[in-house]
Amino acid sequence: MNAESPTAQAALPVAADSTAQFVAWVRGAAPYIHAFRGKTFVVAFGGEVAGGERAQSLAYDCNLLAALGIRLVLVHGARPQIDAEVARRGLEPRFHNGLRVTDAAALECVKAAMAVTRFEVEALLSQGLPNTPMAGSYMRVTGGNFITARPFGVVDGVDFQYTGAVRRIIADEINADLDQQNVVLITPLGVSPAGEIFNLCMEEVAEAVAVALKAEKLIYLCDAPGLLDPEGKLVESVTADEAARKLEAGEGLTEDLHLYLPCAIRAVRKGVSRCHLIDRDKDGGLLLEFFTHAGVGTVVSRDPLFRLREATIDDVGALVSLISPMEADGTLVRRGRELLEQEVDRFSVVEHDGVLVGCAALYPFSDESAAELACLAVMPEYRRAGLGDQLLRRIERRARMQRLERLFVLTTRTAHWFRERGFSEVSPEALPRQKRELYNFQRRSKVFAKPL
Repeated sequence: MNAESPTAQAALPVAADSTAQFVAWVRGAAPYIHAFRGKTFVVAFGGEVAGGERAQSLAYDCNLLAALGIRLVLVHGARPQIDAEVARRGLEPRFHNGLRVTDAAALECVKAAMAVTRFEVEALLSQGLPNTPMAGSYMRVTGGNFITARPFGVVDGVDFQYTGAVRRIIADEINADLDQQNVVLITPLGVSPAGEIFNLCMEEVAEAVAVALKAEKLIYLCDAPGLLDPEGKLVESVTADEAARKLEAGEGLTEDLHLYLPCAIRAVRKGVSRCHLIDRDKDGGLLLEFFTHAGVGTVVSRDPLFRLREATIDDVGALVSLISPMEADGTLVRRGRELLEQEVDRFSVVEHDGVLVGCAALYPFSDESAAELACLAVMPEYRRAGLGDQLLRRIERRARMQRLERLFVLTTRTAHWFRERGFSEVSPEALPRQKRELYNFQRRSKVFAKPL
């Protein structure tokens, strides 16, 4: 195409925007890449995924996770495939309380369906064709008799026969495979010490494996975007206790969520750092959940994901990245890295899943019983999460602990926000003497004050 043509000229800004977005995304993903390298992820997905149109994309994304140094354990299910095999053989499926009753004939269907599904997943993970995301890669996929099972037993007078429950996970053997940079693929079948084979629930196997491995993350690909609030909006994060209350209420839970949410709650209570519920039909859902700030699913954790604390010298780099966009547009006064290093103990910060997403600083003027709230900044993606209010309350608490009586702030663009939180506009003459002498009349910041 001629570079001077109108068509080419029109295309250039789009290309530039795309390039800038790509660069920004890669840079934004870098902290997560560093944080997750060497960590264990357990990804659980049902037969709907394994035999569906998203299976190819899932293989691509798992390949990328493994290439980034993530220790990957995949647990696949095969419920639809088992149902199809049962129907093919002219058998009548039996369930009790949603759990399959596996007699000898049904067990043969389970073994056949599980074997075929596993081979198909292995084939997808073994690709390496040119011009595909897996070009030049070779994923070593391993498995084994990692699960010792026991009979589920007789419940309500119903003998579940070859339906089983997890008795033990041989974690050392799985870790040995992961240490060799293998991807471990687990089929939800277990054996007893007597050599019997049992049909296990995929979601419970994934839970048990994640707990035994002390995994960083347990991920369920499910038939919903995640948990939804009463208005149908995605709940981005929830504690185990909050999730348990939602489960007890039972409102708005899909079939998968009824199965997976109890496992997620138990897993985080037993030491798994995070459990993620992600839409199985979301293309690239794993990548979007783990390498973007906002994510796309629901995170279940034992404790709240947001953590407020005082800043340390190790946070300076993150503080620079956080406040520089607001300095560039004039919202904040520019601070150099050296100044931040000197004053880092004045900052309080808020983390989201280990990533610094907000900050605020307290500058006391003890001789006048006053303090300045400065450098209040929150990443755009989190500004509706109430983090600004949390940081404000923390700064106010720090000021009271120093027996200060008045908090003031200088702002050019967020006057309404402070007014709504009890601040009143005052003259620059009301500033402490030292701050008044440094007031920039060209910037013409408005001054707001609040009694403590």
